Amino acid sequence: MCEPIDLAEKTLSREEKFQGRIFSVHVDKVLLPNGNTSTREVVEHVDGVAVLPLDERNNVLTVTQYRYVFGRDLLEIPAGKLDPGEDPVTGALRELKEETGAVPDTFLPLGRILPSPGCFSETLHLFLAKGLHMEAQHLDPDEFLRVERVPFAEMVHRCLNGEIQDAKTVAAVLKAKVQLDL
Repeated sequence: MCEPIDLAEKTLSREEKFQGRIFSVHVDKVLLPNGNTSTREVVEHVDGVAVLPLDERNNVLTVTQYRYVFGRDLLEIPAGKLDPGEDPVTGALRELKEETGAVPDTFLPLGRILPSPGCFSETLHLFLAKGLHMEAQHLDPDEFLRVERVPFAEMVHRCLNGEIQDAKTVAAVLKAKVQLDL
């Protein structure tokens, strides 16, 4: 058996490149475990939350919105960014109500995911919401979306066949499938 090596990279220098509303970009020069150097481009992104809202008929409350980066509509679960210092549960409940109007009786953690750990610092906190009561939506001024109910079994199928490609949606649906045995 091989002797384990320390895989950590050590930052030698940092150059700030961009500062935006929800993310910043910096380029670091790093020392690799073998003594060589390399460059790491890093996007520091605020953490986020995503909620799989499941109604009494095992339908998922989804949101479809236009995603500019990909130039098309994507079907997703409700999600959003956390405000500075905001607890993930509080943020997730806020986003669920804002985007869909749903308020749950039961709210369970589904864990966390790192959407793109090669360059993004973001952690996404996933939750399952059940026992939904519908109230009014409160969309952000720049937020336009369509809310639909999709059977959970169909969501699983669409995740597995590649029709749904949004990482947070795929992760939450498949985690819920395993945990709930639906």
